[in-house]
Amino acid sequence: MNLRASDPIKNHLKNHLRIEIEGLVQGVGFRPFIVKLARKHLQTGWVINTSQGVRIAIEGLRNNQNAFLDDLNTDKPPFSEIMSLTITPKALQGYADFQVRKSITDGIASAFVLPDIATCKDCLLELFDSGSRFYRYPFISCSYCGPRYSIMTEQPYDRIRTSMSGFELCRDCHDDYYSMDNRRFHAQTIACPYCGPSLQMLDEKGVLIAEKQDALNYAIEKIKAGKIIALKSIGGFQLIVDASNQKAVQRLRLRKNRPYKPFALMVRSLSKAHELCFISETEQQTLFSSAAPIVLLKKRNEDSSAITRSAAPDINLLGIMLPYSPLHHLLLSELESPVIATSANRQDEPICIRQEEALERLNGIADYLLTHNRPITRPLDDSIVREINGKMTALRRARGYSSLPFKLNGDMNGLIAAGGQLKSTLALSHQDKVILSQHLGNLESELSERQYVSTFADLKQFYKTKPVSFLYDSHDAYFSSQYVQGLEGRLLPVQHHYAHALSCMAEHQLEPPVLGIIWDGTGLGDDNTLWGGEFLRITPNGFGRFAHFRSFSLPGGVKAIQEPRRAALGLLYEAFGDTISEQCALSFNQQELSMLKTALTKQINCPKTTSAGRLFDAVAAILGLCQFNTYEGEAAIKLENLASAISTEQHYSFTLTGDKPVVIDWQPMLGEILQDAGNHSLTRIAAKFHNTLAEMTTAVAKLAQQEKIVLSGGCFQNAVLVEQVVAKLQAAGFQVFCHEQVPPNDGGLALGQIYAAKYLIQ
Repeated sequence: MNLRASDPIKNHLKNHLRIEIEGLVQGVGFRPFIVKLARKHLQTGWVINTSQGVRIAIEGLRNNQNAFLDDLNTDKPPFSEIMSLTITPKALQGYADFQVRKSITDGIASAFVLPDIATCKDCLLELFDSGSRFYRYPFISCSYCGPRYSIMTEQPYDRIRTSMSGFELCRDCHDDYYSMDNRRFHAQTIACPYCGPSLQMLDEKGVLIAEKQDALNYAIEKIKAGKIIALKSIGGFQLIVDASNQKAVQRLRLRKNRPYKPFALMVRSLSKAHELCFISETEQQTLFSSAAPIVLLKKRNEDSSAITRSAAPDINLLGIMLPYSPLHHLLLSELESPVIATSANRQDEPICIRQEEALERLNGIADYLLTHNRPITRPLDDSIVREINGKMTALRRARGYSSLPFKLNGDMNGLIAAGGQLKSTLALSHQDKVILSQHLGNLESELSERQYVSTFADLKQFYKTKPVSFLYDSHDAYFSSQYVQGLEGRLLPVQHHYAHALSCMAEHQLEPPVLGIIWDGTGLGDDNTLWGGEFLRITPNGFGRFAHFRSFSLPGGVKAIQEPRRAALGLLYEAFGDTISEQCALSFNQQELSMLKTALTKQINCPKTTSAGRLFDAVAAILGLCQFNTYEGEAAIKLENLASAISTEQHYSFTLTGDKPVVIDWQPMLGEILQDAGNHSLTRIAAKFHNTLAEMTTAVAKLAQQEKIVLSGGCFQNAVLVEQVVAKLQAAGFQVFCHEQVPPNDGGLALGQIYAAKYLIQ
């Protein structure tokens, strides 16, 4: 970027330039950087934060200003990013020095807001330095690390507009704040043990037990004793338990009603992570990144470690994160073992962020609360990412990522997208940017619905926008769809799988025509049936259904999502009719089987689906891997787990029938799977199943003859599937685009809905 002023002005003359910068320039030490830069290049003037970014006035010699502008681009602070810069010559004002002036809040709010940043190395050195005044202080931070989005109340970013506003600086912090050579020069989160937030340890009834360092010591003692601690972290409470204490982990599972769903581990160091898992260079960089997400890693020995076995039973993946706050670092430094660190909530409820709600909602789960008096302004779960096909892919986008905007082609201001029902997010258009909200979870409880409404209001207030159009999933039973339909404005429904395709297109800034391969658990189709194994031809005028899987029934409707055995029964009935009992032994007793066969025959509460997700469920149940899902996606995860253990080029048969749309018939594959079940290992069958799906995509893509292909939907969280599909399609000459920054699951729907407005609003 050439940042030099364009007007030719003689170098020996004084010049006044007004510089407007937009981008990630607040909360990164940008104003202190500008002060130092101005003094280095003998410039007078000022710098201020505005609602849009940073405004600078410099007066000095032109050649010095050119050097200033060069350094502005090359030496800018870590995490900062200049997205636009305008320079305007102004009349000389005769400034005597260079100052940081009071921020102004006029105009439209910036789309660029810094997320929370993991503790930096310099702060960690001070944290464990007995000679530092920040020694063992759980809220140490500086200009380059600490909470940002989780504590902001409005823009621009200044202490007075954060939850730190109630903490008045002591003399030492005041001196650091105004000392240009200090790392905390104008650091808005600066605090120390004498003037900043402090810890409190409470029992399950809210009775104060200990404060400050004593509270931390007490928590460490109780974790070692096998107790469950609700810890107030950056974006909400976490439940912490010693991962090496099997009884404590089982007690947590029992209390959270989470018998098998994997828990994430927080480990003290990278070396500890290496003891448990294989870690690639990309995964290592992500663990150490400023976002510090949970990274799904491959276990070294699937079930040889009691820690990994209890954290993630029966699968070869383990969620690992490093400490990302000073409090976590202090805690882990005193513990020999990793800890389970999971969101403090009950099923389908949002994460707790306030002490009062934690005491109420975690009653019966947490034994103690380790809390503090710095308010959290918005809930932010830990983000989850996974390396898929050599690239990191977001599966849950929250802390560390959620405030970062996406750029779109064209200005689409005044839009809000409602997202879906599961893994819900919201999206807000802001000029040519889109802000995708943090992960809000499943809208399956009153509390989660309330949090959704609160986040909706927060987005509008924080970005100072008044939406005029609302986009939502065409499934009217979704709470998100119902909510926006009650608002005043233009209402634009968007079909579920079309939104999936557009979310991947938006991430890669693709324009139609594109072929979207969208595989997920379920979504309402335009024909009011349940889609989920779709090949959509995306055009500037919308989409057409080019191909889909052969449909089959789901006996019991929603129950089939929790019970893969029901999906298997529906699949077998579609293929073999009343002889299903002879084809496969599922875990039904005779009475259940008789009732369900009657329901299938008469089509009573047996909706038809083309869902790839339910196809995964059915095959997993047929192979005896999972008859009941105890958590979302369990059957498919176990099937992928098996497939990842072997490499083979073999695949099963299938046929393509019909036209407009083409139907992919899985019955030949099913018959061969049943034959193999008695003669081959389940590992080989699972691998061949994945290979077959990849062959199906290539066969259909060759018929569609569309060069650009996007993969989206929850099934493409499966690394084995993505790698096979991408390899086959690329070998056939297609350009394939997968999700990276946006989740392929329903967490990306809202972005796709916003992008749909480009084609729906003419």
